[in-house]
Amino acid sequence: MAKAPIITGIEVHEFQFDVENMTRGKGGFQYAPGKKTQITNIALKIYTDAGIVGEYVNSRVADAAVIRMLAGVVIGQDALEREKLYSDMKRATQQVARLGMGLIDIALWDIAGKYYNAPIYRLLGGYRRRLPTYASTFSADEEDIKGGLGSPEAFADFAQQCLEMGYPAYKIHPWRGGPVARDIKTIQLVAQRVGDKMDLMWDAACKYETLADAVKVGRALDDAHFYWYEDPYKDTGISAFGHKKLRQLIRTPLLMTEFHRMLEPHVDFALAEGTDFLRADPDFDGGITGVMKIAHAGEGLGLDVEVHASGPARRHCMAAMRNSNYYEMALVHPNAGPYNPPVYKDGYSDNLDSIDKDGCVAVPEGP
Repeated sequence: MAKAPIITGIEVHEFQFDVENMTRGKGGFQYAPGKKTQITNIALKIYTDAGIVGEYVNSRVADAAVIRMLAGVVIGQDALEREKLYSDMKRATQQVARLGMGLIDIALWDIAGKYYNAPIYRLLGGYRRRLPTYASTFSADEEDIKGGLGSPEAFADFAQQCLEMGYPAYKIHPWRGGPVARDIKTIQLVAQRVGDKMDLMWDAACKYETLADAVKVGRALDDAHFYWYEDPYKDTGISAFGHKKLRQLIRTPLLMTEFHRMLEPHVDFALAEGTDFLRADPDFDGGITGVMKIAHAGEGLGLDVEVHASGPARRHCMAAMRNSNYYEMALVHPNAGPYNPPVYKDGYSDNLDSIDKDGCVAVPEGP
């Protein structure tokens, strides 16, 4: 085996790409036929003295400044010593919410895959090669435009479309504001249309102003037998006590911890009985290294860990996890997108039509 690659430099680039038939509204992306909206992403490269370059693309420009700060922590270090670098970066980013370190860790895993000429999921141990996938919608459109997601009926129609495409599960991101009654009608219509054929999830994205509204929606989800209820109200998903109380009042399992960072707060939230499922994200939670720590902690507690969002790093993580149910195809819309940048080779994609006939996606087999 060749000597370990030493990190010699880091580059961070910003780039733009267009999302078709979308514009920006006060609640995020909104359907706008014939229009385009531009998204800025960052691309990271980590260079080594072995000529191996680790690469990763991410959507949060805020990470770029922290990555530049972390350059002094990682340059000159052994690129294969990810545990040591995880610990060093974790301490270095304690004042900036651990931003940036996840991206560097993912790129370090890319280096490892190229160094060993193996896909990352194999280096992690490997559990499966095909991942059951759910369609995760854009947030609801504020205007009810034909072809969009602006009404309860439109969400039911799109659920039917996803079912016919082969998706085994469907997650709704509702309106960012507006009446609870409209959300409940959406829950009921979608369940009536496809509830006996698909697993259904509801992601309120920290929408509801009060516990009372969160409970009201939760009871509608109970009646409709939803698979999980994600980030219900406006504490932004961080009150373990509040969500323990909500769990006492409804039956639908809660999926929390998207807005917690790293291993320890996830474990604390689970032990405080604030959730039924744990959420993990390599961008937010210290990279692939961090996600696998959360996965194993969840396994030890008997909890499932659902990986947030789409991308190759997420596929590799889930492929090495037993205690995870669905890959998130995010974000999808009946007539807009794709949402993800066209940066991948070998035919890789995370688009609405990227699943196979069984509703699964494959794990990349190359380094």
